Amino acid sequence: MSPNQNITDVLMVGATGSIGRLAVAAAGRHGLRPRALVRDVRRAERLLPGVELVQADLEDTATLRRAVGGADAIVLTHGSGGAPETRRRVDYGGVRNLLRALDGARPRVALMTSIYATRSDIPGNSPWKRRSERLLRASGLPCTIVRPGWFDDAGPTQRRLVLEQGGTVDGGIARDQIAETLVRSLLTNTALGKTFELIATEGGEQSDWTELFGALKSDEAGSLDGVLDPADLPLEAEPQEVRADLDAVRSPHGTDS
Repeated sequence: MSPNQNITDVLMVGATGSIGRLAVAAAGRHGLRPRALVRDVRRAERLLPGVELVQADLEDTATLRRAVGGADAIVLTHGSGGAPETRRRVDYGGVRNLLRALDGARPRVALMTSIYATRSDIPGNSPWKRRSERLLRASGLPCTIVRPGWFDDAGPTQRRLVLEQGGTVDGGIARDQIAETLVRSLLTNTALGKTFELIATEGGEQSDWTELFGALKSDEAGSLDGVLDPADLPLEAEPQEVRADLDAVRSPHGTDS
């Protein structure tokens, strides 16, 4: 997909979650046509009235093929928040299975992970979200990776967005700001190929998204990691399963598509 290609149909993954529902609403406000990927249609009808639904399971690649068909873009806000094995199956496995299901299609992608994605010093943290980021970069799809801080751990007057890189920042962010940033990243060319942490500080919210995203460094072409990420998860030390997944999705376009 060209950076300037029009985006209309957006597949929303994690659409019934707290961030996902806000991202669906944000997509609609910006004139996009959101399509929600859901497992439980009846529950989703209550949570997302009037939104187009497609039934699929992130752990079942076969069901995902119909869901991704015709999507110009994909927003991923899914997350397990569970044990490392659950994170492997859902946080990481969901991205892997979705990439497999695309079967050559090249939608633009906005992936939400975590402000701690690269932090090996955080007790209980696991590398599966970082591995999911690596899969997306290896695929060469046009993408933006957003690492939000603590949900709702920001006061009502803390609306000034802070976009940082390097994995050292910490802080909170309102859920609606996360959703807005994800959708705006699909519509702003300066967001392409960038990975960043997202928090909010005291002050009013900015309106110039081109400038906000434009101040960030781009991820290096062909790199599995975000620009300025710590080099503490060497590929050669990764499990064979992870290395095989990377080889399977790797694109000759690298991260520069």
